[in-house]
Amino acid sequence: MPPDAGILIVDDHEDTLYALESALAPLGYRVGRATSGDQALKQVLRGNVGLLLLDLRMPGAGGLDVVRYMRRLEQTQRIPVILLTGYGPDLALSSTAFALGVADLVTKPVDPWALRTKVRYLYDAHQHRLALEREVRELRAQLREHTEAAEHHPRPALPHPDAPPRDREPLRPARGARAEECDDLEKGRT
Repeated sequence: MPPDAGILIVDDHEDTLYALESALAPLGYRVGRATSGDQALKQVLRGNVGLLLLDLRMPGAGGLDVVRYMRRLEQTQRIPVILLTGYGPDLALSSTAFALGVADLVTKPVDPWALRTKVRYLYDAHQHRLALEREVRELRAQLREHTEAAEHHPRPALPHPDAPPRDREPLRPARGARAEECDDLEKGRT
């Protein structure tokens, strides 16, 4: 997914799409729209979606159908999804949605401030995770290159830390000034 991936709002009602776009405008993210689950899947599969605001009940493929399909594909299974519902709290729906990996379930009408907060957090966290994954892949590639290069050009083994240097006289243990004075005195007496 490109770093400029946007937020996709999916709802079959034009007025809801407009209200959600208006609520998210202060965030400054690129916002796209779709009016059906099928349109949403096409846009998600193009790879330009960083977060999905998805209406639960739409004609054709509903929100849960879209999420089920997305979770089966590696390229889309980690995209954060916020499900929107106008039918109020439903325990069965909540447990199904969260079992599919939906990030949140929001009841309409939506509080714009709360929605912006959730969207900002989920979108930014997802982007940070993707950046970390890219960095890990790059580091692994560098490590693999380094390992392959080392296999073709092995370095000489390092000497044991206690072994005397080969090109110099062995090092003597450090002694204090008193010990050196005693040595000088003994040399002078002999």
